[in-house]
Amino acid sequence: MEYHNPVLLKETVDGLNIDPNGIYLDVTFGGGGHSAEILKRLGDKGKLYAFDQDPEAIKNKLDDDRFTLISDNFRNIDKYMKFYGHAKVDGILGDFGVSSHQFDSAERGFSTRFDAVLDMRMNTEKGVDALHVINKYSEKTLCDVFFKYGELRNARAITKAVIAARNEKEIRTSFELKEVLKSFLPAAKEHKILAQIFQAIRIEVNEEIVVLKEFLVNSGKILKPKGRLSVISYHSLEDRLVKRYIKDGIFEGEIVTDVFGNSSSPMKAVGKLICPSREEIKINNRARSAKLRIAEKKND
Repeated sequence: MEYHNPVLLKETVDGLNIDPNGIYLDVTFGGGGHSAEILKRLGDKGKLYAFDQDPEAIKNKLDDDRFTLISDNFRNIDKYMKFYGHAKVDGILGDFGVSSHQFDSAERGFSTRFDAVLDMRMNTEKGVDALHVINKYSEKTLCDVFFKYGELRNARAITKAVIAARNEKEIRTSFELKEVLKSFLPAAKEHKILAQIFQAIRIEVNEEIVVLKEFLVNSGKILKPKGRLSVISYHSLEDRLVKRYIKDGIFEGEIVTDVFGNSSSPMKAVGKLICPSREEIKINNRARSAKLRIAEKKND
């Protein structure tokens, strides 16, 4: 796929345990690789709805009468399915990584490899961009972003360096940001630390953690009993949320149980955590951090 090489393609779609006549969602359409595989397994009465907020991804729309592509964020899947007349669905697939196309498009500002204006929006047509986050956020808010989403222990020092630099001159590009932070980037760890910094900014720009929580809760609501959720995450922040929701039905705090000691989670895990094989990682290095979790909706 030129746009994006789908990760764990067979395993993720296998996890949906597809009913040929079922209703399915691919909430991260991208290059359409997972969607195309789902359509192969659907019969004439089956239906697939896909979501993507990236205008570039919409160009990859599949020509199939059973397929509908929705140009929006997947946080509101429950509302869209009601609109299309499907209060309940048989399976939901999500691949939460940044696409290869987005990383390789210099002007999008996702990659540390290119000198581009700081943007990082999944939807380039609306929302706050990385330029705003870096230059307009208060010191406390920016520090929280680096600490929570980048898991950077020296978040306070990094933030102070950014504040000092932007007080002199607006920080406009990825390379300008790297120059500001060069004292925090020892050669042996430069790539890793930069990845954490850029990850933190990207998560904030796109509200990724908030959106993921909304998506998981809505998935639990609209899946039919025994319907499947098949989700790929790429960093520990996401994976912890997915794992906790499947296990306990919450994201933080004490577990809520009924009189029989059962958790309030509407889901139950199916199998164990799945990671890409060495062979897949050789072919697609960006798959190396992928983690697939599969869950099934309990009986209502």
